[in-house]
Amino acid sequence: MNQQEKSGRVFLVGAGPSDPGLFTLKGKQVLESADVVVYDALAGQGILSMIPDTAEAINVGKRANHHIMPQEQISKLLVQKAQEGKRVVRLKGGDPFLFGRGGEEIEELIRAGIPFEVVPGVTSAFAVPAYQGIPVTHRDFCSSVHIITGHKRAEVNGLNIDFEALIRTKGTLVFLMGVSALGDICQGLLAAGMNPDTPAALLMQGTTAHQRRIVATVATLEEEVKQQGFCTPAIIVVGEVCALAEQFSWADADHQPLGGVKVLLTRPKELISETAAKLRAKGAEVLEFPAIRTERIPHNERLSQALFELDSYQWIVFTSPTGVRIFFEEMAERGIDCRALGNAKFAVIGGGTKKALAEHGFYADLMPDVYDAWHLGRALRNITDFDCSSNSENKGGNGNSNCVNRPRILIPRAALGSPELIEELGDGFLVDDIQTYETRYETSRFVDLQKEFAEGTIDYVMFTSASTVRGFAGAVGEIDYTKVNALCIGKQTEAAAKEFGMKTFVAKKSSIDSLIECLCEICQKADK
Repeated sequence: MNQQEKSGRVFLVGAGPSDPGLFTLKGKQVLESADVVVYDALAGQGILSMIPDTAEAINVGKRANHHIMPQEQISKLLVQKAQEGKRVVRLKGGDPFLFGRGGEEIEELIRAGIPFEVVPGVTSAFAVPAYQGIPVTHRDFCSSVHIITGHKRAEVNGLNIDFEALIRTKGTLVFLMGVSALGDICQGLLAAGMNPDTPAALLMQGTTAHQRRIVATVATLEEEVKQQGFCTPAIIVVGEVCALAEQFSWADADHQPLGGVKVLLTRPKELISETAAKLRAKGAEVLEFPAIRTERIPHNERLSQALFELDSYQWIVFTSPTGVRIFFEEMAERGIDCRALGNAKFAVIGGGTKKALAEHGFYADLMPDVYDAWHLGRALRNITDFDCSSNSENKGGNGNSNCVNRPRILIPRAALGSPELIEELGDGFLVDDIQTYETRYETSRFVDLQKEFAEGTIDYVMFTSASTVRGFAGAVGEIDYTKVNALCIGKQTEAAAKEFGMKTFVAKKSSIDSLIECLCEICQKADK
């Protein structure tokens, strides 16, 4: 057996500038099948959230002047993990070959006989200016673009840049990793004969909600940056195209309902993607932080018995999309198909649960106007006829007083389901309230929430249940909760958020679309 058959494989993957929408389809596919991920600090949080829970994730830092692990050690780590037979993803900000030292890592892989593949990424040199309204080329201004590293190498005295050659190109100049050398870059261009009035810009935290730009001239940019302050990561753009920034701007609050807003999502991982997509479509930056996860209750004898008696139920009640999913998974595992549901009607809480049910070919017969357990119980009482006699000696299966023609109801739901549903149903029903899944609180390997809130980078947190509030609080720990803007799907969720002192905003309806509409209205008022 040769070395390649013994080893795994290494993929050098470009993560793009930060926005997960700019991550390539192939990059996502490779990342989701990784055994080991070796990632840089510049890989965006949205990309890191795609790393499988089963993968070993190794942060090697790799930000200017701050390397958690030296480059030589990173290269040896890739070889080591591949020789263990692992599928290794080397995840790099931007593109692996654009000042990413991907070539050096490949050389080490070749020496060790490790098979590899390269997945190019969208470079910040083009994406960041585009998100800030600057086209790197424009036929009225220039016909070329040049990408230069502004990083000073220790063995070189000053910047190793031929400024005169750059000026002769008359093209747009993009300097990466050059913030610390901004003064030297501007002075070098001026000394080589560039017109002092040439537009120039510093673009910070590109493709994120809090991206900023400072547009000035080559002669004044350094002073403007000193006065306004800057943050990293940042790139420098020099050329006439910088004058178009204001006119071509599109990604800010003036042009998108949620432009410039960063939202933390706390839904379970299996439910988060559609909500994130809707927020991103309106311009928001989304940080996915599943604060809870759901686990099916194994060896569920009560549910098994109910599934084999489905024809005896007049109503099946679902209180969440997760409840719907697990119910039909359990049916499939037991070889029970939809014919067993012929006698039942369906009641649901909320549009999300209604949609989940429809995906299995069933349409809800009842959904209350207010999406909570109490209103669902009241709605069931109002539409169901029964004759109840509290003095009867006979008792129903749930211990309630016997009623003539009492409907039998199956409620497969979370272990910590709201008691208000059962309380409101009262004695009029034969209820099988069966726990089908449990809620666990989660933490993240990639998000330091205390740091995020200390720096004020998260504008709003979206909560879709009281359990997501508690899961979030358990993960974030000790912070000033009065500074947390909580978007709540309903009154119960709001009550949980208020227990921690959060500032709450409640959707008009208990649905994701209504929550997003609520956020848009908040942002619209704030802009006035």
